[in-house]
Amino acid sequence: MSVDAEAGRLRTEADEPGWEPDPDDDWGLAVLATVGRQLRLRREAVGMRAGEFGKAVGYGEDLVYKIEGGKRIPRPEYLEDADRVLGAGGLIAAMKEDVKKVRYPKSVREIAKLEAKAVEVALYSNHNVHGLLQTDEHMRSLFDAWLPAYSDEETERMMAARMARRSIFERSPAPTLSFVQEEVTLRRPVGGRMVWRRQLERLLELGRLRNVSIQVMPTDCEEHFGTGGLIEVLKFPDGTAVGRSEGAFNGRPVSDPKQLRILDLRYSMIRAQALPPRESRAFIEQMLGET
Repeated sequence: MSVDAEAGRLRTEADEPGWEPDPDDDWGLAVLATVGRQLRLRREAVGMRAGEFGKAVGYGEDLVYKIEGGKRIPRPEYLEDADRVLGAGGLIAAMKEDVKKVRYPKSVREIAKLEAKAVEVALYSNHNVHGLLQTDEHMRSLFDAWLPAYSDEETERMMAARMARRSIFERSPAPTLSFVQEEVTLRRPVGGRMVWRRQLERLLELGRLRNVSIQVMPTDCEEHFGTGGLIEVLKFPDGTAVGRSEGAFNGRPVSDPKQLRILDLRYSMIRAQALPPRESRAFIEQMLGET
């Protein structure tokens, strides 16, 4: 293989958008510094130069140095290949879980941590289809439409974080998930007609799960208790809960029982005003037929 061909085969920094650490994420930076130090020490212990090691794992020398210096987030397969090449016996590969979390924004990481523990999740969304329900294409179209525009790195980071949260649908035992979506969020053809169709199909698919309830709030509802914005309530096995709403308590998460009762009341009223799950499914199917 020629030098030019070999260089073209290796991943370089330009090939890796969305893998820069958040400079304000102290925990994430500490994890990357520890992982990078272990990678460098093990590489040096077996007598491999950075360029030689990079070729062995399919990365350019520049990225090897950045990862070892804690300035880049290594992909899971990078850690797997490094473990094999350096003969680490699984110790490097075992770092994948912590490293995976570093890529997600701190706020999303906290939400995902809570969602992973919850036995009941109640969500009302009135701006867009809720992130847990979005298809990849719909999600990307929303991020691409944001102003000021996100960089490619920011978009990739946020998409990775949101997609990771969807593992809640695969948990066992399965939590009870309740969604109420404003009709307008389902009628907006985000990303174009085909992306819109696939989003509606995704809602029908998730709505078939026994632990998932999806309801549509009709736009012509005269009395509406959801005008305060998004509501999210998560309940845990020990009887505790946490919730937040754009229109209450300055949008901050709350766990005080009195405040949670207010959010519970609002969500219960919104559910009562929305179409029942069966009628909501028929409504979405009708919309799909009209696209």
